[in-house]
Amino acid sequence: MNDNHERIRAILREHGRLSQDPSALGDNADLYQAGMTSHASVNVMLALEGEFDVEFPDHMLKRNVFESVNAIGSAIDELTAGR
Repeated sequence: MNDNHERIRAILREHGRLSQDPSALGDNADLYQAGMTSHASVNVMLALEGEFDVEFPDHMLKRNVFESVNAIGSAIDELTAGR
C-alpha cells in the first residue's frame, strides 16, 4: 500500500469522525458514506496540510477531493509534484 495512503488513513482515523476504522475501508470507499461530515472534512484538510506541508488552493476545496483515500492521495500527489 502507498505510504501516503497510510499517512492519509492516520489523519482520517484522528480527524475524520468515521463510523469505521479507515484501514478497513477500500481506497475508493466513499468517506462521507462512512460517516465523515463536512465539518470533519475541514479538520481532515487542515491536518493534511500540516502533515504534507501543502496548502489546498480554492479550486480543490470541493467535496470530491476529499471523498476517498484515492481522491485525497491524488490531490496530495498534485500538490507535492516536483518536490
